[in-house]
Amino acid sequence: MRRPLGVLAGLVTVAALGAPLGTAQAATTSEAACRVNVAKPRLGSKAQKITSFAVRRGCFGPALLRIRIKRAVPGRDPVVKSGATRNGRITLKINCRPGTYYAFATDYRGHTVKSKAAKLTCDPGDDATPTPSTPPPSSGGVGTAVENEVVKLTNAERAKGGCGPLEHDPKLRAAAVGHSSDMAEQNKMAHKLPGRPDLRQRIEAAGLTGFRAWGENVAWGQPSAASVVRAWMNSSGHRANIMNCRYNLIGVGAKKDGQGRIYWTQDFVTK
Repeated sequence: MRRPLGVLAGLVTVAALGAPLGTAQAATTSEAACRVNVAKPRLGSKAQKITSFAVRRGCFGPALLRIRIKRAVPGRDPVVKSGATRNGRITLKINCRPGTYYAFATDYRGHTVKSKAAKLTCDPGDDATPTPSTPPPSSGGVGTAVENEVVKLTNAERAKGGCGPLEHDPKLRAAAVGHSSDMAEQNKMAHKLPGRPDLRQRIEAAGLTGFRAWGENVAWGQPSAASVVRAWMNSSGHRANIMNCRYNLIGVGAKKDGQGRIYWTQDFVTK
């Protein structure tokens, strides 16, 4: 039987928790962690395209991120291609022409970076591996397939609103899985379970410290990643957590109870 929307809305309404930044000082400290990284131009596997990308991480709120690929020549270096986004990550590709290239990225908020130069001959063996100063956020390699699907769908929703992608953190994921397991064991959906620690204590117990803001979404009974993310996005409290551009890490836990029903936890932090 399909779960009535009224019941789902009721469950979702009581299941959003957030801890906003308490002071301007905390916001200033967090903004200091904002950085822009850009990859050195490289050749694609078939040597037909030169590729570079830029990513913006650890920042409060969306901003215009622009990347330019330049070709080093005597005199003023021309811009071969330029692009911009508010989604936190952008990739540029250009047709290969032998020469020396570098990339330049900025978010117009004081974060500007230039990549190392790459001399490319359009030979597939030339510098085929990207070398960004910091790896881009990834939702793979941490958690189960269904948990990573929640991360993927959550980041897709954030991109629509101009927020950067969340990185699936193994420690934060451990906190989320532990809470989902506790909810399944007690057959109860709540942020604070009897005899169990609260959200901040759970995150710290998992080994994640130094975070400045945190939040949580929980749910029960949705059979898939798509259905639980859709339910959260249809609730103002949960949607606010998902669309909070200040968060940069996520942990997702999904555990079944004895009857096969899934208890979902989605934890967020700013670090």
